[in-house]
Amino acid sequence: MQDEYRTVARAGVHETEINRSRFLCALAPAATEKEAQEFVAAVRREHADASHNCWAYVIGADASVQRASDDGEPGGTAGVPMLQMLLRRDMRYVVAVVTRYYGGVKLGAGGLIRAYGGAVGEALDALGTRTRRRFRLATVTVDHQRAGKVQNDLRATGREVRDVRYGEDVTLEIGLPDGDVDAFRAWLADMTAGTAGFEPGGEAFGDA
Repeated sequence: MQDEYRTVARAGVHETEINRSRFLCALAPAATEKEAQEFVAAVRREHADASHNCWAYVIGADASVQRASDDGEPGGTAGVPMLQMLLRRDMRYVVAVVTRYYGGVKLGAGGLIRAYGGAVGEALDALGTRTRRRFRLATVTVDHQRAGKVQNDLRATGREVRDVRYGEDVTLEIGLPDGDVDAFRAWLADMTAGTAGFEPGGEAFGDA
């Protein structure tokens, strides 16, 4: 399984004009194929008067789900180059819809391939990307006296504190790279004179 992946930093739209045709590329992160399909449907509703609403998406850290549509453009000239651009940029969990308003000048197959792939590439440049890394979730239980120092040291070393709960003890939900678990156990025992509890949990992705 992939330890990290890249995705679009935020949802947004980038517009470009080629031979009087307007190309609007809408990009968004999508956690599931259903989310991607809902985004495509929303853009199609918004631009129901457009000549074409072509789309592509990649779901899964290992790109296990890949779909694309030419939406009436000549076969292989729109959705596939869009998908190829997403894959070339190592993008995952992302959906792209390129809306075309035809301007009266035919671009030809090569021109369409460059236009649709290029629209996605330009939108990625404009909106930016971010890297997400796989973490091992874990629960740390520590007494109130040591909790503040443990939290500060965790943040100072770049470890992600996802949640803090106060009760009889203080419970910290954290994220660790898989390879750091053993070293972290030793560090925690040293920090708290062996008094802290440590319970490894499942996996999640977080910002690298």
